[in-house]
Amino acid sequence: MLTGTEVKSLRERKASLTEAYAHLRNGEVWLEGLSIAPYAPGSWNNPPTTRSRKLLFHKNQIRKLIGTTSRKGLTLIPLELYFSERGVAKVAIALARPKKQFDKREDLKRRDAEREMARTVRRRA
Repeated sequence: MLTGTEVKSLRERKASLTEAYAHLRNGEVWLEGLSIAPYAPGSWNNPPTTRSRKLLFHKNQIRKLIGTTSRKGLTLIPLELYFSERGVAKVAIALARPKKQFDKREDLKRRDAEREMARTVRRRA
């Protein structure tokens, strides 16, 4: 559920999904962390940039999401924002498995190794 100035800002492609995630609360799906920049001509009518936004789903879709997220420990991740043919703003959501602790450590090691290699290449050049 978006306000008018948020939709106008989305049409100008001023949104960021980098920190966004979705969760279930009281039988409803909520999107958190989606950052929509304020619409410049909107002035006082602009809502906060990172507020919780309710996603509209059918009841049977919400029941399926509740089942999969509670049983399997999956997380809802928004993939993209787009407009449908009728001009309605939509969010593509995926079910994702969170990283394990050892996966995070491996990524940190890999990133550190890449930085070190880049430093040595810069020193030699």
